[in-house]
Amino acid sequence: MATVLMVIAPDQFRDEEYAHPKEVLVNRGARVVTASVAPGPCRGKLGMLARAEVSIGDVDADDYDAVLFVGGGGSAIFFDDPDAHRIATEMHAAGRIVAAICIAPSVLAHAGLLRGVRATAFSSQHDDLLAHGALWTGEPVTVDGAIITGNGPSAAHDLGMAVADALGLP
Repeated sequence: MATVLMVIAPDQFRDEEYAHPKEVLVNRGARVVTASVAPGPCRGKLGMLARAEVSIGDVDADDYDAVLFVGGGGSAIFFDDPDAHRIATEMHAAGRIVAAICIAPSVLAHAGLLRGVRATAFSSQHDDLLAHGALWTGEPVTVDGAIITGNGPSAAHDLGMAVADALGLP
């Protein structure tokens, strides 16, 4: 069974960008583990309550087949977070799926993973991604090898599908 780590902000994560990919992944047979800055309750921008099971500082990247960084304004706390960068770079180096949606692709950009990589994000991140070497597509979902990015809430379901497809889930 594939295990996917979903990273959310403790406050102001984007509800749909967490709920829709999680639903797709679970329905297709994945186990989903939610992480944040600390275990415990997290609140979405639209009021959704989620529970982080693990702190990103305690994540062992070897335990997961994919990571998905969820967007929303709160996710900016991960842009330059060393644990977020460690998880993303270790998983990428191991050939695992690394995904992000909305403003969260900036986490991947700041970790150095988008240099020369086709990527998308919420339009506010256009200049940031370009400054870090990404090849901006503006598409709802962009898949470039093992890196999958989405541009916002309306792409959340399709991003979940792309991650599930990349994991070979039925």
